Amino acid sequence: MSTSVKAGPRQSPRPGPTRPIAPPRKPWRRRVEPYVYVFPTVLLMVVLMLVPIVMVIRYSLYDNVIMKKEPVLAGIANYTEILTDPDFWNAVKNTAFFTGTSVVAHLVLGMAFAMMLNTPLLGHVTKAIFRVLFILPWLFTVAIIAVLWRLLLNPNGVLNYLLQTGGLTDSKVEWLADPNLALYAVTFINIWSGYPFYMMSLLAGLQGIPRDLYEAATVDGASYWQRWWNVTVPQLRPIIVSIAMLDVIFTTQQFALIWMTTGGGPINVTEMLSTFTYKLAFNRYQFSLASASAVIIFVFSMVLAFFYVRYQKARD
Repeated sequence: MSTSVKAGPRQSPRPGPTRPIAPPRKPWRRRVEPYVYVFPTVLLMVVLMLVPIVMVIRYSLYDNVIMKKEPVLAGIANYTEILTDPDFWNAVKNTAFFTGTSVVAHLVLGMAFAMMLNTPLLGHVTKAIFRVLFILPWLFTVAIIAVLWRLLLNPNGVLNYLLQTGGLTDSKVEWLADPNLALYAVTFINIWSGYPFYMMSLLAGLQGIPRDLYEAATVDGASYWQRWWNVTVPQLRPIIVSIAMLDVIFTTQQFALIWMTTGGGPINVTEMLSTFTYKLAFNRYQFSLASASAVIIFVFSMVLAFFYVRYQKARD
């Protein structure tokens, strides 16, 4: 008795794990090409930024460099002298007032003018005229702003003439020379010249808020101020935080406006950290102390920049 075996279909062997095909390697020229494009910018930043920063830090650790042929290593003595100098802390106080008042006033004025330019109650022609008028301070250079306001605030200038004509004062006011008024005067000038930055940024943010949010709030019975507080402000919060942090960095380093209006006077009532450092270097020729002061300002600016970058990353 014979048995027949029925042959089944031939099974092909299971394919083994396939190796991913490696992409062809780029020629060395194509690998190097991106770095060639970036190299000039990196070189420029190293020469103009990194090298001066390292030099200033080095100068701050020596005893009055430049003025001595062989300066002696002083360690942190220059920093100790700066941090115990009453003039330095006077400059810190003035800078804090100047910066804080300017940032708050910039925000208030910028928000008010931005909402005014965004309201549907004004026509297109009226908005265009106001937009041109409000943006004018942002178009002037610091030198023009300083000269303009020195002429306006001069004892024989337009402002005193208007005050005397209106019977508001009997004598000519020394706006930039009076120790009781000079700091407020330069702060006002900085506010006037800086609010358009906030205005344009907030106006762009206002125009990007969906109208549906306001319509939904209106349906829920929200008043105008409730809509502004619960819709407008939360939508503008990222812009407000960003421009406020940038404004703090810019304002703390303001030099040209102060130097060209009051020069830090009278009797140091408008002395800022920037003018204090400048006078140490080029009036008193204490370059090591000036370097130490500059390093302190640099560290403070880097702290602000760190929080700004961190906020931007968190926002993204």
